[in-house]
Amino acid sequence: MAILHDTDFSELRRILDDSLLTPVFQPIIDFRTRTILGYETLIRGPENSPLHRPDALFAAASALELTLPLERLCRDKSLRAFARLGLGGRLFLNVTPSSLLDPQLINGHTQALLDEIGLPAHRIVLELTEQQRVTDLPDIHAVLAHYRERGFQIAIDDLGEGFANLRMWSELQPEFVKIDKHFVHGIADDRIKYHFVRAMQDLAGICNAALVAEGIERSEDFNCLREMGIACGQGYFIARPTTQPPLTLPEHALAALDRRQVSVMPHAFGYGKTATAGALLRWVAPLPLSASNDDAVARFESEPELSVLPVVKGEQPVGLLSRQSLIDRFARPFRRELYGAKGCEMFMDHTPLIVDQYASVQELALMLAQAPKHSLLDGFIVTGNGRYLGIGNSQDLMATITEMQISAARYANPLTQLPGNVPINEHIDRILAAEVECVAAYIDIDNFKPFNDHFGYRRGDDLIQLLGRLICEIADTRNDFVGHIGGDDYFVIFQSPHWETLCQDIVHRFSDMVSKMVGPHEQTHGGYLAENRRGELGLIPLPTLSIGIVKVGPLQFESNREVAAAAAEAKKQAKKRLKEQGGKGNIFIEQRRHQSPVTYLN
Repeated sequence: MAILHDTDFSELRRILDDSLLTPVFQPIIDFRTRTILGYETLIRGPENSPLHRPDALFAAASALELTLPLERLCRDKSLRAFARLGLGGRLFLNVTPSSLLDPQLINGHTQALLDEIGLPAHRIVLELTEQQRVTDLPDIHAVLAHYRERGFQIAIDDLGEGFANLRMWSELQPEFVKIDKHFVHGIADDRIKYHFVRAMQDLAGICNAALVAEGIERSEDFNCLREMGIACGQGYFIARPTTQPPLTLPEHALAALDRRQVSVMPHAFGYGKTATAGALLRWVAPLPLSASNDDAVARFESEPELSVLPVVKGEQPVGLLSRQSLIDRFARPFRRELYGAKGCEMFMDHTPLIVDQYASVQELALMLAQAPKHSLLDGFIVTGNGRYLGIGNSQDLMATITEMQISAARYANPLTQLPGNVPINEHIDRILAAEVECVAAYIDIDNFKPFNDHFGYRRGDDLIQLLGRLICEIADTRNDFVGHIGGDDYFVIFQSPHWETLCQDIVHRFSDMVSKMVGPHEQTHGGYLAENRRGELGLIPLPTLSIGIVKVGPLQFESNREVAAAAAEAKKQAKKRLKEQGGKGNIFIEQRRHQSPVTYLN
């Protein structure tokens, strides 16, 4: 609880009477268009004042019941400064739920100010802050409808506890949802935060809302959010709030967007491509809401393959007409004469299932299961940013899900749960398509079969799993892709510049790890007595590693098959070199494509 002094009241009155507030602006970047979407306005009290910070300022106003006058002044100063600076894009204007009911805002005072300074309402986003809880939801709904009719857009702040919770998101349906900075800071290193934000992103796709990641302070988090497909972001890494904000993206932000690496993201939905509703849609020309029932019947008669017709108001879908339902109604006596000229909305389904193009097929299946039974027959409407794109049907959805379930087993290795052949190939294809440099490493355990035969398959499985964990521990898994081909073979796609040191660490630490798995006698002699492939008793060396390296440059390889074949050949050369020279492992770097000497590392 804030402790207020007598001076706070007089200071607040001085600030309000003399308009001593200074608005500052922080740019919000649109990752998709590489432009500034708009600016959030923040407020500051006078320098060297106890009420300089906004938290102290609003705490004093709340305690002294002067919140509305303070918000009015903030609104006036921010709008005028935004117009005076000639800033582009949208202005995100912080408002509390109680201030939404302010008569000056509702009754046209703010609109008059916008007209005066030449700002259209569609450039203003009312950002509902988390400082207050909504106590009268019907009033808020009515007020938001009032604002939206005039062109304003809505955002909710700090997704989490307080006002901006999931229920309010679902009921208010804002155009923008801001992710609390707790989930943003460190997301590149935190798998839990990553999955939380991924879940928010899925909900945003269903709700046709754009996510704005707040509090981006590190380049790693910036890159992670960009690769995830988060729509927008803001934070100190991009630009700090200031009275003179940049009109275009700062150079360091552009450089981060130009980052020539393909991120290795945690797989939130299993390996392989995630099918979405957009992949299921097919174009059917919609009926305008002004069309008559006769128009709808004529469409069905001229296009016998159509089972449903979407109905739109402008570009927004508002209903779905079923062939079976409409024809059945018109088959009765005098129905066509009575209702043929009336609007098609009379017999349409006013609440069809509408999904965003980026909704996953799993989410779509769940929505269909919870929808009325006729939705299974009628299908669903697919939208993009609220605009009609096409329709889909449940038959195609079930076929896609079945195919995904059948193929899912191929994507992850059952022993290590690391990506298998399919995601390995897909990541290589992403690298080749992006024309970035990387290093492909084929890692194989030498003398694995005799070790497995002598010590048992359980110890063999342990060795394979330990190697997988070791590679993941040493590699930079934010940049380096670790895959498990099968058995004792691994495939790593390095983008880390110090990949050679990492490979040496893997070889040396694996050798140390194997020594700890065997007894003192085996450690002393570097092996164990067992029958070789010819059935002769002899000393079998302890397992070591052979790594075949291929440097992949832009346009040097045409497919993942070429990269895999070159790496496999390099691995064979590494094993051959190890057999000839011995040692604790060997790394062979294939450089024939660069016409440079081959390098061996023991």
